[in-house]
Amino acid sequence: MLRVVSLTLAALAAFVSTAAADQAGDDLAICRDRQAELPARAAACDNLLSADRVAGKDKAIALSVRGSTLLNKRDYVRAIEVLSTALDLDPDYVVTLNLRGLAYERSGKEDLAMADYNLALQKRPAYGVPYNNRGVIHLRRGALQSALDDFSLSIKYTPKFLLAWTNRARVRTLMKDFDGALADFAEAEKIDAAAPQIAGSRCITYGMMGKYAQALADCSGLIEKQPKNVFVINNRADVNMMKGDLDAALKDYNAALQINPNNVRAHSGRGQIYERRKDLAQARADYRAAAYSLTRLDEIDVARARAIAQERLAALTPQTPGGAPAGRRVALVIGNGAYKNVHALPNPLRDSKLIAGVLRDVGFQTVISVSDLTRDKFFEALQTFANEAEKADWAVVYYAGHGFEIGGVNYLVPVDAKLAADKDAETQAVALEQVIAAVGAARKMRLVVLDACRDNPFAPTMQRTLALKLVDKGFSNIEPGDGFMVVYAAKHGETAMDGDGAANSPFATALAREIKQPRVEIRKLFDIVRDDVWAATKHEQQPFTYGSPPGREDFYFVAGK
Repeated sequence: MLRVVSLTLAALAAFVSTAAADQAGDDLAICRDRQAELPARAAACDNLLSADRVAGKDKAIALSVRGSTLLNKRDYVRAIEVLSTALDLDPDYVVTLNLRGLAYERSGKEDLAMADYNLALQKRPAYGVPYNNRGVIHLRRGALQSALDDFSLSIKYTPKFLLAWTNRARVRTLMKDFDGALADFAEAEKIDAAAPQIAGSRCITYGMMGKYAQALADCSGLIEKQPKNVFVINNRADVNMMKGDLDAALKDYNAALQINPNNVRAHSGRGQIYERRKDLAQARADYRAAAYSLTRLDEIDVARARAIAQERLAALTPQTPGGAPAGRRVALVIGNGAYKNVHALPNPLRDSKLIAGVLRDVGFQTVISVSDLTRDKFFEALQTFANEAEKADWAVVYYAGHGFEIGGVNYLVPVDAKLAADKDAETQAVALEQVIAAVGAARKMRLVVLDACRDNPFAPTMQRTLALKLVDKGFSNIEPGDGFMVVYAAKHGETAMDGDGAANSPFATALAREIKQPRVEIRKLFDIVRDDVWAATKHEQQPFTYGSPPGREDFYFVAGK
């Protein structure tokens, strides 16, 4: 009897071993197959990597596929790490070089991207895709002839690559070779007549040709099919601007901002309309909303719109003296706790009231204190405050509520946000750049304080399409630029505490106490707040400051004697 059992177990073990081997063989075949559907290929490669059943060049392929998946999720840091490991295993795999170049490019590291594209082309001169990607960098840098040359080579070696055709058409449009551009769009239609970028971009070509009927037909036809395509709505607005129909352009820019209030192109375009109509205050507000960036890379159209906004904002900003050191100081204090689609936060309302009261006590002339803002009310509050900041030496925003990083962008969360998917943040939340813009009008001190690094309650049900490196743990690193301070209640990757039943959070408690101390320079003040919170939370929460105010002057909440 024992012999029968042992034989049965041996047979079962052999069966399991054979099945596992068959599965590994299937996974390897799928992982190697460049024509396989990407989700299936990614799953097969991940199975091999997780089970450590692949080595050498096959492991390089599996890592390359994993890197591609991370790239599509905008997790560029991990993509670069994984792709670099793949290149260590197979330095000649040009697909991986091209992918790492894309990851570098989208991280804002264009020189490293160019190096990878150049090396890929050196190893395989007839590889069409890196030519296209290198052409995009040339286009972003304004080197139109170099971009044109690269897109032409991409088409030569990869004639069915639709993106190369539409990119070359865009360059030819900028070079006013309209016939060439239209010919490229026609070739792209032969590849995929339904591709939205054809009509969406050709709309601009026709507009620059003065053929407004054709331009509007292209854009409007696509908008009928995709009514929330903000890119095309902006393009139609741009065409109406070319046509001189400012009312129609304004309607489109407003529609784009209703869908996505953070949209740079719509703010920049609307600012130009207001400037033409001599409404300079509103023009400055829109230019300001488009001018500030905390990310390293803008898409080409966004970069152009941002540059216009920055140039016009500088031209329209009064060059007046900053006034006395103890000049006008204004603050916007926001407490968002009554979230409608997730559990409420008890402390933001109490914290915001505490900070607003302290700022009034130390002499701020204007303190706007608001709570439980919906998306639209949040943007209204920022615009109202920006108008106040224009007349002030100091502008301070304090925010308590939910906030986190999604897809490389930091967001503050209105109380009506649903965030069923991570990508919804772009249209339902408030990008930190918009808060930076609101304080940016002040002449001297521009300070944003974010007590907003609490756990993200949307995470358990949120559909994840992007890489959410810190979606559960607050904000990511930023570079706010000269003359700005941004203070986080907890450094990146940490969670700010509510205070274990206390009336206020540890951060708000420390901040309110230190603000009232006389003759404490603001840089040192936030160092003290950091140390106080670190001690109060038993080394579990450490505030962090990014940026700095102008260096030639000291700033005090209470000047003292």
